[in-house]
Amino acid sequence: MSSHVGGRTALIAAVAIVVAIGLGAGGLLLGFLLTLVGGVVLTLIGIEVTPSLGIVLSLVFVQGVGCAGVALAYVQVQPEIRPVLRERLGVPIDATRFSIGASVPNLREALVVAGGYVLAFAGALAGAFAITAYQALSGTSLETGTNQAAQIGMENPEVLLLLIPASILLIGPGEELLFRGVVQGRLREVFSPVTAIVATSVVFAGLHWFALTGGSATGNLVSIGVLIVPSLVFGASYEYTGNVVVPALIHGVYNATLFTLLYVTIAYADAIPGGIAMAAAAF
Repeated sequence: MSSHVGGRTALIAAVAIVVAIGLGAGGLLLGFLLTLVGGVVLTLIGIEVTPSLGIVLSLVFVQGVGCAGVALAYVQVQPEIRPVLRERLGVPIDATRFSIGASVPNLREALVVAGGYVLAFAGALAGAFAITAYQALSGTSLETGTNQAAQIGMENPEVLLLLIPASILLIGPGEELLFRGVVQGRLREVFSPVTAIVATSVVFAGLHWFALTGGSATGNLVSIGVLIVPSLVFGASYEYTGNVVVPALIHGVYNATLFTLLYVTIAYADAIPGGIAMAAAAF
């Protein structure tokens, strides 16, 4: 009897993992595919897809439709799908409705936003400077890739001025709805808070591998490792407050800061330490 119960528990955990990762990766993949299709359609009708227009398409389809859209759709269809899936798998039917906590932050949550932003940014910078110091002391060189949005921004600085507000209005909310609201929320139903936060952070950071251009496998892995630090902060803030607006704001302001620093780096190249460029490479 106990082995049967243990088997059902393992099955429930496995389903949670598959669903969580599938939703996270699927949301991003859907957004990228729609962005590609949108670019092709615009080209066919004679509209040039400039870097700025390409970023707009990506923001609308990846963060808007892919991330936020998939997250909100899951909240709506989960009550219909979950009982059917559990019945077919032979596990107890749980009619609990999945939800994502979202509200205007109160004073305590606003303080969490401020503290989380400082921790996320300080952690990313510390990681970037540690890597720079290691390379200088060891005499080795890590070829780290560059985030595609950052690469476009470096080649077309005006795009960065679009990405700064978009980070707060679209990127932070869209990605946090999907990854903290749905992926972490789904894992949290089965696993402990620490496990859910760490697993979601690893998945979130790992999927950014596909957004990197250039760099060696080792260098890109290091860049992804730097991103895990702010990801943990995003996840912990959601677990602590139960309000997805909190990590969305931390994430949005964090990204906006990196885009701002990248813009300033381009405008005042001689005045900005090289380590900041590495921090900006792993959004």
